[in-house]
Amino acid sequence: DTLVGTDSHTTMINGLGVVGWGVGGIEAEAAMLGQPVSMLIPQVFGVRLTGRLPEGATGTDLVLRVVELLRERNVVGKFVEFFGPGLGALSLAARATIANMCPEYGATVGFFPVDAETLNYLRFTGRSDDQVALVEAYCREQQLFRTDATPDPEYSDLLEVELGSIEPSLAGPKRPQDRIGLHEAQASARATIAEEIEGGASAAPVEVAANGHSYELSNGAVVIAAITSCTNTSNPEVMVAAGLLAKKAVERGLSTPPWVKTSLAPGSRVVTEYLDEAGLTEYLDALGFNLVGYGCTTCIGNSGPLPEAVSQAVDGGPLAVAAVLSGNRNFEARISNQVRSNYLASPPLVVAYALAGHMEVDLATEPLGTGADGEPVHLREIWPSEQEVAEVIQSSIRSSMFRERYADVFTGDEQWAALDSGGGRRFGWDEDSTYVRHAPYFQDLKREPSPPEDIEGARVLAMLGDSVTTDHISPAGAIAPDSPAGAYLSEREVPRRDFNSYGSRRGNHEVMVRGAFANVRLRNALVEREGGWTRHLPDGEELPIYDAAERYRAEGVPLIVLAGREYGSGSSRDWAAKGPALLGVRAAIAESFERIHRSNLIGMGILPLEYPAGESAASLGLTGEELFDISGIEGGVEPRQDIAVRAVAADGREVAFTARCRIDTPVEAEYYRHGGILQYVLRGLLEE
Repeated sequence: DTLVGTDSHTTMINGLGVVGWGVGGIEAEAAMLGQPVSMLIPQVFGVRLTGRLPEGATGTDLVLRVVELLRERNVVGKFVEFFGPGLGALSLAARATIANMCPEYGATVGFFPVDAETLNYLRFTGRSDDQVALVEAYCREQQLFRTDATPDPEYSDLLEVELGSIEPSLAGPKRPQDRIGLHEAQASARATIAEEIEGGASAAPVEVAANGHSYELSNGAVVIAAITSCTNTSNPEVMVAAGLLAKKAVERGLSTPPWVKTSLAPGSRVVTEYLDEAGLTEYLDALGFNLVGYGCTTCIGNSGPLPEAVSQAVDGGPLAVAAVLSGNRNFEARISNQVRSNYLASPPLVVAYALAGHMEVDLATEPLGTGADGEPVHLREIWPSEQEVAEVIQSSIRSSMFRERYADVFTGDEQWAALDSGGGRRFGWDEDSTYVRHAPYFQDLKREPSPPEDIEGARVLAMLGDSVTTDHISPAGAIAPDSPAGAYLSEREVPRRDFNSYGSRRGNHEVMVRGAFANVRLRNALVEREGGWTRHLPDGEELPIYDAAERYRAEGVPLIVLAGREYGSGSSRDWAAKGPALLGVRAAIAESFERIHRSNLIGMGILPLEYPAGESAASLGLTGEELFDISGIEGGVEPRQDIAVRAVAADGREVAFTARCRIDTPVEAEYYRHGGILQYVLRGLLEE
């Protein structure tokens, strides 16, 4: 009934009535070795659902609205529970979609109680009658089973959502909580394009000639359209809707423009099977939504490069182009380093934007294109009805599909079986590997930890703003040839075509430390340009962040990071803590932290500090050029204690303030005293 997982979207299980949430890999490793998962007892925030979704609205539209509303209510660190009469109108798949995006609205869990719909889903997906009966009996005995007669629980706070008010929506261009109604999307895209032109994008389109086509590529062009991610591709309602929309589009003679890179990456092999069964795969294929694999693809930056002609046009303009995907995150440079705007949408809307080919097309009023009969084709003409979708689901999805597909799920394929695991009690490190290297976390480890020391004379490595995500701190996408990580691989004679991504090289700390803060859209207030740059102080030389950190290390200068609100939001990426720790970062001072990243920082021995309530770097007059002293941590810290911070500018001006230590529990304080959770666990094992 409870679990933790190393993916932040572990919360998807909340849709099934299981309390579960994401933790960082560091914390999970410790848990596997017997450590508790500690947390402050959370407030429980109730979301009361009433009514039912209107025709034309999807579960995706609902979750984007929920993300928008809950971000406004600041539910970070809270448990969110959905209740009310509207639950009966939501399928399990729709509930799971809302639970999946729990990290995007900032909560720890987004819980749906077990009810008859839960039991129906368990039966339908191949669970035995005995297992379903056990679930029902257990939940009823524990008073966890919801019926229409269940009284409303009491909550710390409450939000009402009328399902009938939900409208077709997107979210973007940079954050999941920035919802846009479909009727507002054109105006929003035009405003974004205007900002990009002010920032240096070309106002003129670029002529492109490739594969026998000649066309103009302009700002706002949709160059990536991907049906992808665990969020929506496990929901048959929206997947079937996408297939039906593709079918109607092809039958009307529509096709996708040549500059749109399309793909389909289901979250389950069952999706492929029921799309085949319904006869919809051929229509998705006809529009370019070919199966590219199962799992994380475009949504984490694994879409591969743009076509060469498109890539050259984007860089040559430069052009501010867009991506539309059915994922759960659209942070800057996450999808592609070349794409400036990223929009989240339901799978059928992804197909629609792929057909339109441009964000400036108003899908509510303007045609997607011209049909084979020469007549304009509007989205409303080919949008499948709720009844059409239900009929296909009824006729094409069988319980046996789940049982057959997952009967041998843990066996693996031939490639997995053929892997040589080596054997022996210790891992055989390959000194020549550029993928897996022996990390230095336990280098010079002593049996007894050295007491924490105050931080004196620290420099700011990066001064960042609000909503800096773990993708900004440790990108997972392609490794640029001219980056420190690219230089490292080139020095080891790795061909550029084999650089792969940061995500694929997480086993090599040498690559990952060079990738820390290397996001091409990072905005560090210490420099004017975007990307992984900073100024080495006091001389002011602009350097890649990795190079500056190495110079500071040689000089014996400790480092800190300054940030705004929601620092570390997004993925439960432990490298967003490991990377800074290996750079020499000792503390991060922010207005607020996302839950998992705060925990990961402590796990790597980095002290998370919050400005006094209502204060920020700007309000305190900090420039990032000061020398920082942080006192009150010598010998160890207590949970949530006050910490004295003093910043001294070059002209002698001083700023002093009291920060709140965001080590929240006694266990976390012990982790910090040991220099991190891994060191704490290893010392414990040595004692045994």
